[in-house]
Amino acid sequence: MSAAALHRYRRALEGLIGIPATEGNSIDVLRNGVEIFPAMLDAVREATSTIDLTTYVYWTGDIAVAFADALSERAAAGVRVRVLLDAVGAYSMNRDLVTQMTDAGCHVEWFRLPPKVKLRQANNRTHRKVLVCDEDVAFIGGVGIAEEWEGDARDPSEWRDTHLRVRGPAVDGLRAAFVSNWAETGRVLFDETDRFPEQPQSGDSMVQVVQCPSQMGWSELATAMAALIKLAEHRLRITNAYFVPDEHFRDRLCEAAAKGVEVDVLVPGEHTDKRVVQAAGEADYATLLAAGVRIWRYRPTMLHAKVMTVDGMVTTLGSANFDNRSLRLNEEANLVIFDPAVVEVLDGHFAEDLARSDQVHSHEWARRGPVQRVHEAVTELFDDQL
Repeated sequence: MSAAALHRYRRALEGLIGIPATEGNSIDVLRNGVEIFPAMLDAVREATSTIDLTTYVYWTGDIAVAFADALSERAAAGVRVRVLLDAVGAYSMNRDLVTQMTDAGCHVEWFRLPPKVKLRQANNRTHRKVLVCDEDVAFIGGVGIAEEWEGDARDPSEWRDTHLRVRGPAVDGLRAAFVSNWAETGRVLFDETDRFPEQPQSGDSMVQVVQCPSQMGWSELATAMAALIKLAEHRLRITNAYFVPDEHFRDRLCEAAAKGVEVDVLVPGEHTDKRVVQAAGEADYATLLAAGVRIWRYRPTMLHAKVMTVDGMVTTLGSANFDNRSLRLNEEANLVIFDPAVVEVLDGHFAEDLARSDQVHSHEWARRGPVQRVHEAVTELFDDQL
């Protein structure tokens, strides 16, 4: 495709959500814990000024200890370290690690601790997974800090996921995603440690940073995803851990397939960690398959990545799932990247994942049993919360 086609995608997204794309960004695609965790820990250990980390998941395992040790060491060395943990998602975290980090000088806070917030706020979590070091390098994606993400998706104990390392002007947007959640703790937003440097041109990627605050109604991230589906002309590839499209998104996917777009959706298979969410998504399989959407189930392990690519040109990737909870209820952050080189890497990973997946065929799905149909029907009672 031409530069003019890429510009069309960029201007459509800028015009629809009002967020300018920045140029001169460097994007490194990191696949699975074997690549993601060393890169993140290196950035933490090399930080000399500031570290900002927010995560929904901080559970247990060697990697949980490794992050606590690295953050504690940097704080003790005089680096300002801020850690924001979702009070629900990180509930199972070893509290000794929190004590260790706090004693070392880390500023550790819990996001929307249920006893301290109104009931309606307790349902709206920060699902963001953002790390920013020295106002220079940032990370975003689907990975939580827990042993489930260690390894290389070789077996069910090692989850499959994708993260990005970012340098350039888009780092400012990712810091803003952290700060907008940090503000709720009552702590200061910035101090003399923050330099607010001009972000240097670091690469060739054009990037939008799209935040999704918890809210009622339609979000900017929902607009971005709906626009990308509508703009697709040739190929639409969706990898998502929790694929539960509402009626609007289901219909948009069907329309894309009907106009000749190759639509492939890759979801977890038998190793899903949330069967109820999987069943809710399955309620729409018959409609999607009848429209020509191809659905694939990943065999080896839990598939936790959240990636969509369009026409080999554009991708959106971040913390957001393809469900109502991510697009309307939770705090999320995604990048929209206008760069065929980045998309080529992601599409290559998609092809490799499909080789380890089973396709759901329409004629086979029509023969599913009564228990499966009951599971699908029951989830319709509460799928607006999924």
